Amino acid sequence: MLNAVLFLLVLFLSLLVFFIPRSLRYYFTLALLVCGAILTSAWSVSVLTGGEQLLEIPLFVPASGSSLTLVIDSLSAFFIIVINITVLTGLLYARGYLAPYYRRKSPLRFSIHYFSYLWLWLSMLMVVMIRDGLSFLIVWEIMALSSFFLVIFDAEERSILKTGISYLIQMHVGMFFILIAFLIVGKATGRMSFDVLGEYFSTHRNLPLFLLFFTGFALKAGFIPLHTWLPEAHPAAPSHVSGVMSGVMIKMGIYGIVRVLIDMQSDLLVTGVIILVISLISGVMGVMMAIMQNDLKRLLAYSTIENIGIIGAGTGLGVIGMALGNPALTLLGFSGGLMHILNHSLFKSLLFFNAGSVCQASHTPNIEHLGGLMKRMPYTAILFLIGSLAICGLPPFNGFISEYLIYMGMFHSLSGSTLFHSVLILGSIVGLSLIGGLAIFCFTRAFGIVFLGEPRTDRAIHVTEVSRGMIIPQLLAVAFILVIGLASPLAVRPVFAITVQTFGINNPIMVSGAFLTNLAQISIMGGVFVVTLVVLLVYRHYHLRRRVVERAPTWGCGYTAGTARHQYTGTSFAYNYNHVAKPVLQTRKVMDEISEDEIFPRKRSFVSYSDDFFKKILIDMPVDWFSGLLKRIAVMQTGQIQHYILYAFVFMLLVLLLAILNII
Repeated sequence: MLNAVLFLLVLFLSLLVFFIPRSLRYYFTLALLVCGAILTSAWSVSVLTGGEQLLEIPLFVPASGSSLTLVIDSLSAFFIIVINITVLTGLLYARGYLAPYYRRKSPLRFSIHYFSYLWLWLSMLMVVMIRDGLSFLIVWEIMALSSFFLVIFDAEERSILKTGISYLIQMHVGMFFILIAFLIVGKATGRMSFDVLGEYFSTHRNLPLFLLFFTGFALKAGFIPLHTWLPEAHPAAPSHVSGVMSGVMIKMGIYGIVRVLIDMQSDLLVTGVIILVISLISGVMGVMMAIMQNDLKRLLAYSTIENIGIIGAGTGLGVIGMALGNPALTLLGFSGGLMHILNHSLFKSLLFFNAGSVCQASHTPNIEHLGGLMKRMPYTAILFLIGSLAICGLPPFNGFISEYLIYMGMFHSLSGSTLFHSVLILGSIVGLSLIGGLAIFCFTRAFGIVFLGEPRTDRAIHVTEVSRGMIIPQLLAVAFILVIGLASPLAVRPVFAITVQTFGINNPIMVSGAFLTNLAQISIMGGVFVVTLVVLLVYRHYHLRRRVVERAPTWGCGYTAGTARHQYTGTSFAYNYNHVAKPVLQTRKVMDEISEDEIFPRKRSFVSYSDDFFKKILIDMPVDWFSGLLKRIAVMQTGQIQHYILYAFVFMLLVLLLAILNII
């Protein structure tokens, strides 16, 4: 009872954001979030440590006798902790990031922003705790609306408002599929709830209903080709919101998919193959499109699609393991996917916060206008480098751990597999390897163009390091990244337990024990590497203190008259890749060609860009067609009263005719 009262108290106190004095509004929001995070995290820890297998918290009992109950199992508990960590670091970062906005935004705008931020957090918590279908759809809608208001924080720019509306429309399309799926379940069982999915699946074919749920949840998660909102909304939102949306909000789609998978009883192999193929396509296409982006936040948004592909690949492999009765593939596939949910929430929020620091300091997200920021923003550069290494899956950082689990699940399952399954797993290994290699190329390009070299424009010359308040939240994310990377058994062991309890895997100790031992050895090697690196850096520091350090220009191979414009740009860095990937990415360049008789070429501009093929087909073409149709219909708006009277008269004649024919 006390738990329910405290949670309801947090919900109601969020309304006070509109009445708190402006100077205290941020601190009130932070205090409320911290209290709610402590409360819900305590519930999660109780479930994960075995204190309670299933925690049920009835919030209230209406006169009808029905109750809204929060249900926390190990899967929900895991997501609650991920949500709380990312949302808390996001709000800590927001204090410094939003400081320049106080001079040009009204107090009401900030009240709406903080209220929306709180309710995005609360709605995500309730999404993973509510099993009733109707209540789930309500909080799912609240999540979409609150994130919409966060995205349009800079709604004075028409493009941002247009992006927000497009995002909201697509979220409602996804909710429509989920609603249809729940209605089908309700008609067959008498209840709209996740709890009766097992009953439905036991008497009906599983795949059609799963595909309905998957379409709705995959749109939220950003799987290709349902990703078109993601590269637009993330760059438009403030950076702390982008970090939360990419870090945890899109994972609500993954949660929904896994929640449905728990109760599936047939069609598992074809379901797993569908998830795996879509995920690999999303991962490869996501990172391929990320490489071509010159907007730093858009690059990170496409990289999010890549990582959703990795999470989905682990999930799909887990389902295939269930279908084949392979406990190793099931355990390692699902556990790798869950671990990557946590890991991605850490390094992607770190990278978005970092991008926000770069944008605030330079007033541009365009990497072609930057360069040389490592000398001017050393802390930001080091943090971006750590986030880049983690997202590329390199040891000793956390991204390596989750990808290692997925790889080991595939390699461990090759022996004894049929030809079809071996080809499927080998194809998955190749796909994940390609994703990892392209990710390294992508973030080498991003880090090199933004932080190395010389400033390309005046925007990059006059930048300074951001405030300490924006650095500390990023350091918190780095701390989690290093702890998971260097003490991986501490994080992986509870994830194994969640997977075993959620999917009922037999003989898990035989599988998990060996891999936990391997992870312990990897952690030791990573620790040795880090200690060695620290010792060398300390030695270098003290060694150089006793010497005079001279600085001189880099040797220019006999030609030292160049300017910053002679450096590699983001476009030239990816030129060879662009040439190979052009048929897939449909890259275009805009430039007036130089004719043979033009001895002294005039000044020209060069712009290259790549179209998102799926956005063009699924969004732009239908919208253009519908807009053209409305423009053609607009000729009826003549402004003459006799025409409008004629329209009404024709309508009444049409109704009379239909009535005579007994059509209406």
